[in-house]
Amino acid sequence: MFAKRMENVLESGTVKTANLVSKLKGEGADIISFSMGEPDFHTPENIKEACMRSLANNFTYYTPSAGIPELRRAIADRCRRLNNIPCDASNVLVTPTKQAIFMTMLAMVDEGDEVILPDIAWGTFEACARLAGGKVRYAHLSVENAFRMTPEAVAEKITKRTKLLVLNSPSNPCGAVLTKGDVKGIADLAQDHGFFVLADEIYNQLVFEGEHVSISSLEGMFDRTITVDGFSKTYAMTGWRAGWAVAPKPIFKELNKLQTQSITCVTSFVQQACLEALQGPQGSVAMMKQEFKARRELVYALMKDIPSLDCPMPSGAFYMMPSYAFDMSSEDMAA
Repeated sequence: MFAKRMENVLESGTVKTANLVSKLKGEGADIISFSMGEPDFHTPENIKEACMRSLANNFTYYTPSAGIPELRRAIADRCRRLNNIPCDASNVLVTPTKQAIFMTMLAMVDEGDEVILPDIAWGTFEACARLAGGKVRYAHLSVENAFRMTPEAVAEKITKRTKLLVLNSPSNPCGAVLTKGDVKGIADLAQDHGFFVLADEIYNQLVFEGEHVSISSLEGMFDRTITVDGFSKTYAMTGWRAGWAVAPKPIFKELNKLQTQSITCVTSFVQQACLEALQGPQGSVAMMKQEFKARRELVYALMKDIPSLDCPMPSGAFYMMPSYAFDMSSEDMAA
């Protein structure tokens, strides 16, 4: 009855667990949820007020598919200023970040092409790659390297069919931050072997040790990198479903084509709120980062006291990846 492609699709594990949490909470259970990567802070007031002003002013119609011009310019400015990405507004597509990942897979991966992923990764990467017809190869992450995806691990998985590599730093669910040497080594491999890079940088403002290096900022890499980022984690805007992709113009054109045939555009008044997020006060960003850092240190200290757990200190994001010596599946452990 269903299309064969649906055999490649499983329900998102994080969403499945979050739905279970919501059900149990609705039944009165007292639960601390570790399901989805969601800040527990409220969206800053200035952002919500900008949205309400936009609604009051009847900014409720379609926008250009790539986003309102002033938001695209603001995103390009941010990418140049904070991440040294050599882009302008014409490279920016305003789109939900997960949508950007899915569209990138559809635009770049043909049936039988290979996509390299870290072997501990957010499950949506694999799902999108398989939906596009790709074959997934896994670069091994080790606790000895603090779960960084190293050039050596990537090199072992490159073949003549390699089309795309997914680079996620800081990473979900390990909190790993790649070093500049890691990023440069992977960039060299991409240029030597001719594959493209999908760089998920949604956590780049949550780096506690080291520095974030955007692979798109390195010489020769802008033309073979699709960088995705968004508002969810930095501004506590998970439910707003807004982000962006930055890509060279030929790839941007294909992504925008897919957007015109799917969501058309990001919700108009949400775009005005996103503009305020970028141009308004940034104090909440620093506050949330400081709180996440304090929580990281507390949880790490508590985990060290549990004999059956082993966990490196994450350098970014708001995740930890402990290994445990219990005889149960990871899903049972999470639930």
